[in-house]
Amino acid sequence: MKKTETKKALAGKTPAELQTELEALLKEQFGLRMQAATQQLQDNTKLKTVRRGIARARTLMHQKAQAAAGNKGGQA
Repeated sequence: MKKTETKKALAGKTPAELQTELEALLKEQFGLRMQAATQQLQDNTKLKTVRRGIARARTLMHQKAQAAAGNKGGQA
């Protein structure tokens, strides 16, 4: 999947779905780190890809939280 497709897929998710995605990525990162530590990891670029996915998910979660807080504050 291309980067833009990944970004669009993440952007369309709800905050709860993003949290689930983030947890899955963090578990995957842990597994990859363990493989790297035991010299079993074949593709080192996978670590970089997962780390960036985590950053994307966290960024979108923060943006959606800020948008929700902004909307609530403006209506009161």
